[in-house]
Amino acid sequence: MHTRRIGDVEVSAIGLGAMPMSIEGRPDEARSLATIHAALDAGLTLIDTADAYHLHADEVGHNESLIAKALASHDRGAEVLVATKGGHLRPGDGSWTRDGSPRHLKEACEASLTRLGVEAVGLYQFHRPDPRVPYAESLGAIRELLDEGKIRMAGISNADPEQIRQANRILGGRLVAVQNQFSPAFRSSEPELRLCDELGIAFLPWSPLGGISRAGELGSAHAPFARIAEVHGVSPQRVCLAWMLAKSPVVVPIPGASRPETIRDSAAAVDLVLTAGELAELDAA
Repeated sequence: MHTRRIGDVEVSAIGLGAMPMSIEGRPDEARSLATIHAALDAGLTLIDTADAYHLHADEVGHNESLIAKALASHDRGAEVLVATKGGHLRPGDGSWTRDGSPRHLKEACEASLTRLGVEAVGLYQFHRPDPRVPYAESLGAIRELLDEGKIRMAGISNADPEQIRQANRILGGRLVAVQNQFSPAFRSSEPELRLCDELGIAFLPWSPLGGISRAGELGSAHAPFARIAEVHGVSPQRVCLAWMLAKSPVVVPIPGASRPETIRDSAAAVDLVLTAGELAELDAA
């Protein structure tokens, strides 16, 4: 498996976005565990989650607990970097809310530590800016968690270029990852990707294949991806991930999956080499 770096940790160039195993349309637990195990068998060593990945109000952290169970039952579980997030909430009615207060972020991190069964979270990310709380206050809490050893590395999600620079300043140059939406249909995070490349910060595209409901339609929605996929005898989804990997060595896509076969296909993207002409065609698509 090809690797990339998040901070001082070497991880697989493709990660697993575990959210689909815990929200609407979730599979049964056996299939979820099999999917996570398939990811590890394919060489993936990065799994992304969040305490807000759940359905009902009384099951906060469902996805974190699922991942902990899967890792504990696989002989390569200890090799995985688990990246989780705090500051985004689901009250249980299908809506999303935010709480970026320092008190909440610290409490959320403690709860994540317990669910994951670790002494320090490998990568902890501020999930989404809270308009009611100054960004500097939220990041100050992340800095304190880092200083206290509750988290080994710090990241942010859904951030713009100024927030990336501000977060890195507040964290004393210790910002290691930015997780933003980026896909063939959603390219407005290109400035953030370029800034991360400039600063040497890992850029983790979420929903890189277009999201849970649209990933299967990627080829029909974006014809060049389907055409190039046919040339190489692979899926349009694999082409998409290979295209992202070619953009910068800081890019680590985290495609969502809830079936073993889909994460195996995603993992194989690291071995797909696209020509300069193909990359240019996909950039222009």
